[in-house]
Amino acid sequence: MSVHTQSSRMTTTKVRQMKQNGEKIAMLTSYDYTLARLVDEAGVEIILVGDSASNVVCGNQYTLPITMDEMIFLTKGVVRAAQHSLVVVDMPFGSYQVSEEEAVRNAVRILKESGADAVKIEGGEEVLPAIRHMIKVGIPVCGHLGLTPQSVNQFGGYGLRAKQEDEAAKLLKDAKLLDEAGCFAIVLEKIPAALAAKVTKSVSAATIGIGAGNATDGQVLVLHDMLGLNNGFKPKFLRHFAEMADEVHQAVDAYVNAVKDSSFPNQDEQY
Repeated sequence: MSVHTQSSRMTTTKVRQMKQNGEKIAMLTSYDYTLARLVDEAGVEIILVGDSASNVVCGNQYTLPITMDEMIFLTKGVVRAAQHSLVVVDMPFGSYQVSEEEAVRNAVRILKESGADAVKIEGGEEVLPAIRHMIKVGIPVCGHLGLTPQSVNQFGGYGLRAKQEDEAAKLLKDAKLLDEAGCFAIVLEKIPAALAAKVTKSVSAATIGIGAGNATDGQVLVLHDMLGLNNGFKPKFLRHFAEMADEVHQAVDAYVNAVKDSSFPNQDEQY
């Protein structure tokens, strides 16, 4: 049976219902079939095929270089794995900023070719016309406010956002605009916890926090980060739920040694 016809699949409506019922929403990134299958089986409600793939998959310093074709390719594998989770895909930098028409055309292409359930877009009032148009034609949209990595060059880094009163007021206004436009969820990244709590109470959309405290409706982390695969990356908001880098190193080291001393393959591992 197709993953898109199973009644057990998470939907944007169910995400909203979880907020209304006070149920916390678990969201994680995935970029390939094998890991997405494990994430899905573990009960994560939303899998985000994030443009963070530019960093953790492609090795780029920023998210900006990743392309539409690359995002679509990665998302296809995740969609094949997702029997339960809602699959949301980031619209990459440059795919929605040029014009409203081009943004909608690219969003349609992403969903048609990848099979994802929804798109995620960074920004508030500046991208509102495109978001409204997408939702009007039936494309579910997840918003993203606060630290928006595609704007890293404008921000000058990855520091805490909305610390000042004027930026906090704009973020709250943007969140309400995204909510009124029909976004089913809004990611709030690296903003003060008190502001995230205020936003969460002010909108009907589910809020998903990353470095935004515990009062949001859910949380999201980059899978490779929370598994401890990126040893050099440990911001304050990140918890390692495993130390997989050490385990991978140990496993590969054991494999190399077994090859070198001819103990692999043994008699039971050959034909």
